[in-house]
Amino acid sequence: MNDTTPASTPTSPLRVGLVGYGLAGSVFHAPLVSATEGLVLDTVVTSDPGRAAQVREAHPDVRIAATADELLEQSPAPDLVVIASPNKTHVPLATAALTAGIPVVVDKPLAATAAEARELAALAERTGTFLSVFQNRRWDNDFLTLRRLIADGDLGEVQRFESRFERWRPQLKGGWRESGAPEEIGGLLYDLGSHVVDQALVLFGPAVRVYAEADVRRPGAEADDDTFIALTHASGVRSHLYVSATTAQLGPRMRVLGSRAGYVKYGLDPQEGALREGLRPGDAERPWGVEPEHMWGRLGSGESPLTGGGTPVPTVPGDYPAYYAAVAAALRDGGPAPVTALEAAHCLDVLEAARRSSENGEAVELAGAAASDPR
Repeated sequence: MNDTTPASTPTSPLRVGLVGYGLAGSVFHAPLVSATEGLVLDTVVTSDPGRAAQVREAHPDVRIAATADELLEQSPAPDLVVIASPNKTHVPLATAALTAGIPVVVDKPLAATAAEARELAALAERTGTFLSVFQNRRWDNDFLTLRRLIADGDLGEVQRFESRFERWRPQLKGGWRESGAPEEIGGLLYDLGSHVVDQALVLFGPAVRVYAEADVRRPGAEADDDTFIALTHASGVRSHLYVSATTAQLGPRMRVLGSRAGYVKYGLDPQEGALREGLRPGDAERPWGVEPEHMWGRLGSGESPLTGGGTPVPTVPGDYPAYYAAVAAALRDGGPAPVTALEAAHCLDVLEAARRSSENGEAVELAGAAASDPR
């Protein structure tokens, strides 16, 4: 029987095992875990020799395991397992870790369906084991800025929220993310759509109606690469959400229209770019998550920001490190997870409804658990 007693003491760092060293594992999880006080990256699971070499170069003190079973069978067990492997592995790997009583962080999407997400939430509750979902875009600079504007009443009553994750990638990259096989959970609806839907639900509460158009635009593509989602929230706000790999001219990252003013913001949060460049939180040379003034959004009414309308709004610095800091605090002190499995289930309710809407060409009404407030 695996010994799940944590090896760490109250003053020693919590040992983290990371499953997967692709984009999510290498760019996001490994650097952020390594930069978090109270956590230490102990083991990375990858069977790819090239990725194993990358691990050794970037994290020379980290152990490498060939399989997730090897990680879960360590004695003593890891204090936390982070699952950043392909989407189809999220549920079985999380199930195995939770059954063993090992705390888990799972990259989004948590599962293919809301029912699976709720089953994982129930398993975590039965076993008394920590479970959280990595929704890092809750700590994007634009999202944090918008939350502050809403809280301060600068927009008045918000009426419409437009959010875009648009890219210009006319050539396919290949791999499971672009696969049309249902078991792969590929396509932009479940990839970038997980971010924009989660943000909309956090900001404006549950959705009661979903309409979507999911298209496959690029030659040879199998999964959706140009998708629009319209939500009607129980609060009355309407969210128009765009995710695309085929956008030759990018729109504003956010346009938020209220009864008093609107907020328009262009450009993506700089944290992903910084992580890809090898920069790390805590680097003294460059304050983390800070955006140059020329990228600030504008708040105003009656005129386009592109013609000088509105007032520049200082962008709140992005703060991805806050996610793992909250995870460490929860594991040490028994606090809440920064993102829960039930919140992920609410998001998946909407994504499933969006898929049905796109297939049928009709709006889908949500009720019951799907329309309850995740905030």
